[in-house]
Amino acid sequence: MTDPLDPERDHLVRSRTALARMRRHAEHLFTTGDQVAGDAYSSETLGRTLRQRVAELADDPRAPLFFGKLTFDTGEHAGNRYHVGRRHITDEAGDPLVLDWRAPLSRTFYQASARDPQGVAVRRRFGWAVGTSGATLSGFEDEHLDRGEELGTASRILTEEIERPRVGPMRDIVATIQPEQDVLVRAELDASIAVQGAPGTGKTAVGLHRAAYLLYAHRERLRRSKVLVLGPNRAFLRYIEAVLPALGEVDVAQSTVDELIARVEVRGTDTPAAAALKHDPRLAVILRRRLGQYVREPEDPLTVTDGSWRWRISVDALRRIVDDVRREDPPHALGRERVLARVISMLLRQAEAKRGDSPPETWQRRMARRPEVRAFLDHVWPAVTPEELVFAFLSDPSPAAGMLTEAEIATLAWAKPPRTAKAATWSAADAVLIDEAAGLIERLPSYGHIVIDEAQDLSPMQCRAIARRCEHGSFTLLGDLAQGTTPWASRDWADTVTHLGKPGTPVVPLTTGFRVPAAVVELANRLLPALDVAVPPARSLRRDGTLRLAPVTSLVEAAVDEARAALKQEGSVALIAADAAVPALAAAVEAAGLDAERVTVLPASLAKGLEYDHVIVAEPADIVAAEERGLHRLYVVLTRAVSRLVVVHTRPLPAVLAA
Repeated sequence: MTDPLDPERDHLVRSRTALARMRRHAEHLFTTGDQVAGDAYSSETLGRTLRQRVAELADDPRAPLFFGKLTFDTGEHAGNRYHVGRRHITDEAGDPLVLDWRAPLSRTFYQASARDPQGVAVRRRFGWAVGTSGATLSGFEDEHLDRGEELGTASRILTEEIERPRVGPMRDIVATIQPEQDVLVRAELDASIAVQGAPGTGKTAVGLHRAAYLLYAHRERLRRSKVLVLGPNRAFLRYIEAVLPALGEVDVAQSTVDELIARVEVRGTDTPAAAALKHDPRLAVILRRRLGQYVREPEDPLTVTDGSWRWRISVDALRRIVDDVRREDPPHALGRERVLARVISMLLRQAEAKRGDSPPETWQRRMARRPEVRAFLDHVWPAVTPEELVFAFLSDPSPAAGMLTEAEIATLAWAKPPRTAKAATWSAADAVLIDEAAGLIERLPSYGHIVIDEAQDLSPMQCRAIARRCEHGSFTLLGDLAQGTTPWASRDWADTVTHLGKPGTPVVPLTTGFRVPAAVVELANRLLPALDVAVPPARSLRRDGTLRLAPVTSLVEAAVDEARAALKQEGSVALIAADAAVPALAAAVEAAGLDAERVTVLPASLAKGLEYDHVIVAEPADIVAAEERGLHRLYVVLTRAVSRLVVVHTRPLPAVLAA
C-alpha cells in the first residue's frame, strides 16, 4: 500500500534541492558582484545586499521547510495546491514550491475556517519529528473546510507543536499562529499597536513575527530605516535571538533600553528615591527649561572686521534672528548652527552690496571663524553637551523649586558635586536624563519600527527615550501590567503609549494561553486582586500540566531533589529563587553533579520573558519580601513553567496565594 506521505517527502526533497540551488546562485552573485558594479560604492552596497541574501537562504535541516498545504477548489486559485513554509522557494522555472508564510495568499492558511473557507477545500498540517539528523515528516492532518470540518485547537499536530519541550532558545511559531495572533502580526507598518498579553499567550512571538512580516512586506523601506527589538535584559535577548534568523531575517537590531541610551559609563548608584525621581517625566520639563536659559538676547550690535571692510549688524536684527530660531524650536545644536548661518548670510549680503560680487565659500567659512562672530554666538546660543546640562542640573537643582519640593531637590542634589561633567560618576538613572538632554540638543537616530517587549516595566522617561528614536516610525508594544516589577511600572497602557509619542494607540488583549498549563495559570490568577492593575484573568487551553505545592524542612536539599527528579523527564529545568538565595542553590546544584546544560539556577529578577518545561520555585515568601513589588515578581516567576511547576517552601506561602 502506498504511503500517503511519500509524495510529500518527494516534495520536501525537491524543495530542499531548490533552496540549495538558490543559495548557490546567491553565493555566485556575491563572489562576482564586484565585476558588475559600476563603482566602489555600488560594489559595497551590492555586496552587502547579496551577503544578506546568502544568509537568509541558509537551510537548517532541523527546521521543516513547510508546515502546511492549501488545496483550493474555488476562486482564482481553484485547482491549485500550495505548500506553506518559513521562506519562499521556487523551482528553476520560477514556480513556487513553498510559499513564504508572510505572502498574502498564505494568510488563508491562518484565517480560513469552516464558516469562511476563502476558497480552500483542504487545509493540511504536517507533523515533524526532529532528531539529530534533522527534521523528517511524521504525519499530517487534513481539515476539509468545504465539508465544514475544522479542528482548531483540537488538532493533534497543533497541540504537539505547542507542547513540544522547551530546550534551547525560543522558537518561531509560524506553524501554530492563531487567527487572532495573525491579525496582529499582519497589522500595517504605519499602525502602532499595544498588546496586553497574559502569560503564555504568545505576545513575544507575535511581536517578533510582526517584525518578520513587516520586513517582508516593506523590505526596501525598512532596509533603510531598520527594525529594532528592545528587550528587558541580555538573557532575554539571547533567548529570542534565534527566532528572526530562523524566519530568514538577519538584519534586525536587538538591544536593551540601557544599551540603547548608553552615552556614559555607568559606575554609580542612586538611592531608590533618587532613581524613581529621575525617571519622573517632570524632569524632562525641567531639563528643557534649564536648556532654554542658555539662550540669551543679544545686547550689542555685531561688528566684524574683513580686511579694509567693516560689516555691522544691528542689535535689533540680531534679536530677530535669535527670536526666529527660538520659535522654530530646533534641537539646541541645530539652533546654534541656524543662528550662525543667518548671521553669515546677513554679512554676505552686505559684502555683495559693497564689493559688487559674491565672495567665495572660503570667505563665508573665514567669517564664521572670526573672533567677533564666535564671541557673539557663544554669548547668545552657547554650545552645551548633554552631560554638561545634566551635570549643571544635578549640581544645583534649586532653580526647579517651582516644580519640585524641597525634599525632592535635596534627594536629587549631589552631596559633593564633581568638579566637571567628565569627572562625574554617573548612575543608570543619570544615563536616562542624559539621553533626554541629548534629545533636546541633537537629532538622534530613528528606526522604522520598534518592537518593545516587557513594556510594562518602562518608566515615562525611558518611554520618551524610545519615542525619540521612533518619531516617524511605528512600534509594537508587548507586555502584561500584572508583571510590572520596577518601581515605576505602568498601571495603565494609555499613559505608556502617550509617553511613547503615540497617544490613542489601540490596546489589544490576549487572554487565552497556549503555553502555560491551566493549573499554573489558575494559581497565578490568585495574585491578580493584590496587584492593583486592571487586567482580565488569564485562561489556558493546556490541561496537561502539573502543579505541586510542597512544604519542606530543608529548602536547598528539597530544591536539588526536585531538580534531580525533573531531569528524568524531557525538557528544560529552572530553579528560581530570590536573588540572595541563588549562590547557595547554585553551589548545591553543582555539588550534586546535575546536568548544567539542562538545569538553570535563575534569580527571580532575571526570569521575566523566559520559559522552561519544569520550574521549581523556592520560597515564594522570600521572593515577595525582596522588593517593593514582590507580588508582581512572584506572578512572573510562577508563570515561567510550560509543563510542570513545583513550589517548595519552608515558610508559609503569601496569604493571597495560599487562599
